[in-house]
Amino acid sequence: MSWLEILSYIAITIGIIQFLVITIDVIRHPQMMFVMNIVWPITGLYFPVAGIWFYFKLGRKDRKKHDHAHHSSDHMHDAHEGHHHEHHHSEKPFWQSVFVSTTHCSSGCSVGDLIGAPIVFLTGWTIAGSVLFADYVVEFILAYIAGIAFQYYGMSMKDNSSKEELKNALKADTWSLIAFEIGMFGWMALSHYVFFTQAPKPDSAVFWFMMQIAMIIGFCTSYPANWVLVKKGVKHAM
Repeated sequence: MSWLEILSYIAITIGIIQFLVITIDVIRHPQMMFVMNIVWPITGLYFPVAGIWFYFKLGRKDRKKHDHAHHSSDHMHDAHEGHHHEHHHSEKPFWQSVFVSTTHCSSGCSVGDLIGAPIVFLTGWTIAGSVLFADYVVEFILAYIAGIAFQYYGMSMKDNSSKEELKNALKADTWSLIAFEIGMFGWMALSHYVFFTQAPKPDSAVFWFMMQIAMIIGFCTSYPANWVLVKKGVKHAM
């Protein structure tokens, strides 16, 4: 077994352990926004070591604020309670709000990518004779569907219709998703054509380690896009 395979198994094992630890924790301490109960475990899955730190630093901190706000305003009207929560949200530094928004977008993309790669591998699909191009198309479509779903359920407001919410989700998530996939697909291309004489396949640990790295790079390329979208008010700060 090569050093790269050993490193791959270590990174994947850490990701799976983080996924399980965060999942157990969000079951015991649910997030304010339901979709974040899915987002944080997925972040742990593709972000070895850093993912669990992000969760306890940012995700759990939000939960504690929520608990504090809830206990201190039990006797008040619901409208006032909502305002109180909003106040707590606003106390989070802007970069952290953008960071959480990026985990939200990136997790939706990652779900699509995690499903898409095995589908292409098992069906043997190619586009113009290329497995990579088939990966790109299938993963982009699935990532877009999952990303929009995450965004829709993340930003849903009671005073808007479902059609309006879907339109807002499309507007908010499209550019951040494209930014994510640019970074991810770029690393996949390097893995496919440059780093290996024979590209790793989804039945190998090295492939999934490369996918972890690709998702981390996608997160990094998506962060500036989310910064601009939140700054311009297209996306809500989280």
